[in-house]
This record gives sequence, C-alpha cells and structure tokens, in this order.
Amino acid sequence: MNCHMLIVEDSAQIREACYDFFVRESGGHFIIDLAEDGIKGLRMALENEYDIVILDIMLPGASGYEICRALRNKGSCPIIFLTALGTEDSILKGYELGGDEYVVKPFSLKVLYAKCLAILNRTKGGEGKKDMDQVVGSIRIDPVKMQVWAEGETVDLPPKEYFLLKALMDNPGVVLSRDALLDRVWGRDYVGIDRVVDNHIKNLRRSLGKSGSQIRTVFGCGYKITGN
Repeated sequence: MNCHMLIVEDSAQIREACYDFFVRESGGHFIIDLAEDGIKGLRMALENEYDIVILDIMLPGASGYEICRALRNKGSCPIIFLTALGTEDSILKGYELGGDEYVVKPFSLKVLYAKCLAILNRTKGGEGKKDMDQVVGSIRIDPVKMQVWAEGETVDLPPKEYFLLKALMDNPGVVLSRDALLDRVWGRDYVGIDRVVDNHIKNLRRSLGKSGSQIRTVFGCGYKITGN
C-alpha cells in the first residue's frame, strides 16, 4: 500500500526533514507532495486526493485553517496540524475545524510519523498498518506499535536495538557502516565510540534467536540484513 500525503509547510528545513524521514521510515510507501505556501497548498489539496495532510497554520497566502475548512467541505481526509501555535485557543480551533491531530513545534519526527500511521490504521480499517509491516526473512516489524516477531514469536527489544533492527530492515541487503547506524539510532550529536554499535548488534542477534543469523557482519564495512 502507498500513502499519498501532502505536507504544507513554509519552512524548507522542516519540509525536507519530514519528507526524508517519512520516505525512509516507510520504505518508500509514502508518496509525498510538498507545498511551501498556503495558496499552493490549497490548490493541491483541492485538485488531488490525499490519504493524509500535514498543515502548518501560519502560512503565506492562505492559512492552514483555511485549507482545513476547504478540505472538510470536500471530504474527510485526515488532517494533522503542525504548528508553533500552542495556545489552548489555537489547539481548540484546530480540532473544531476538523483537525484529527494537533502537533506543536518543536516536535519529534518519530512521534509525528507514529501519529500518521495510527490515523491511517484507523481510517483504513487496519489495512494500512498491515501493509506497512516490514518483513525480511523470518523477521517482521510493526512500525506502528514498534513490535517485532522472529520465526512467528514476539521479541521484546530495548529501544536502541529496535531502531538498529529498523535501520537494517529499511535497507535489506545494503551494508550500513557503524557511522551510518550511529547517526540513525543515536543521532548526529552522539559523542562516544562507534563500538557501541557492535555491542548492541550482539545483543540484538541474541534476542532474535535463530533469526539473528540474518544480520551479517561485513568486516571493515559494517552490517547488513539478509532474507536468510
């Protein structure tokens, strides 16, 4: 299943960050249109059919509130407000106009992504979540609930090991260096030794049991996950 999304946001940094994160985390299942102002966003919202829309409120040309009104007159497409307006009145107005979620900046990309998946799961009657599950060999991930199965059995993973596994499963067969995994899981501001990745990979393999053999070490390069 592909999800057709519209992001209307006048900050290029936020637009690009959301685009990159959603495409990467969904394995390419999110097809995303971008609009940098309210006029373009309103036109795109009315001319296209979207599965979900993310709206800033304070936009040049037309506000997110105006776009929300137009979308609600058109249909029931889910809407998430993403804005710096965090007052009670602003939040209540967003919900009164028909917004499904209201996220105040600064925000977490992981939380915003999880909210989108949860809304899609509700609006698509569970079909969206099922189709967005990731499977490599005998390992399956539900990115909405952050659950993992190996050989059909539930596996409980600490957050760091879950996100290591997620990073590898987003790129099946591709070798990811320790530095790439550090950036993805610990963040670009991490200060420490890269061998921390090795320790968590060791624990991850142990937790996955037989399926842990799917995580291969590529000496001198990093790690990759294979289907067998």
